[in-house]
Amino acid sequence: MLNSPESLAPSGGPASRVRPFEGAVFHRREIGGKGEKPVKAVVVYCSQTGFTKRYAQWIAEAAGADCLALPEAKKRDLSGYEAVVFGGWACAGGIKGIGWFKRNVEKWGDKKLAAFCVGASPIDSPDIEPALRRNFTDVERQRVSVFYCPGGLDYERMPAPSKLAMKLFAKAVQSKKDKTQGEEVMARMICASYDISGKQYIAPILQYLKNA
Repeated sequence: MLNSPESLAPSGGPASRVRPFEGAVFHRREIGGKGEKPVKAVVVYCSQTGFTKRYAQWIAEAAGADCLALPEAKKRDLSGYEAVVFGGWACAGGIKGIGWFKRNVEKWGDKKLAAFCVGASPIDSPDIEPALRRNFTDVERQRVSVFYCPGGLDYERMPAPSKLAMKLFAKAVQSKKDKTQGEEVMARMICASYDISGKQYIAPILQYLKNA
């Protein structure tokens, strides 16, 4: 479930592709083909410990897009872009900063729109699909392509309140009796900082931006 700073609570199993939820577009093809005309895109991000910023910079660099932190993006006129990609970190069941993006979806009716969520769960976690579904209405899912990128936990860069919340959560998971296999893996992962991010996870987003 979504319940921690820049994280989805981890679950067990090797990394694999996430099943798409109905109404959204999860692109999984490898980037290929030549001669595509690149769209003029901007990547806007909201990041706390750095994982989401890292993904935003990777996407912007690969796509030749501008990259803006959310506070800066709020000051800018984004009407000249053909595509807007928003990235936020998973927090308490939501995606940090997604409200700003969703408020502009109708206004950006002529643009390609994508959103990606960065969390601490491996990409095959069964919690990801329902969590993403809760963040978008049926109408929004027809307009926005949604992606998940695994990040990790960085206790050293985490603000004190978030760090305390995570430590309490970790203690609760570790002390639980009769844990499931997924909870056993979670308990081991969240006791310390870790990084499961990777450039391979931006491939579906880049493919979406290339497709007409």
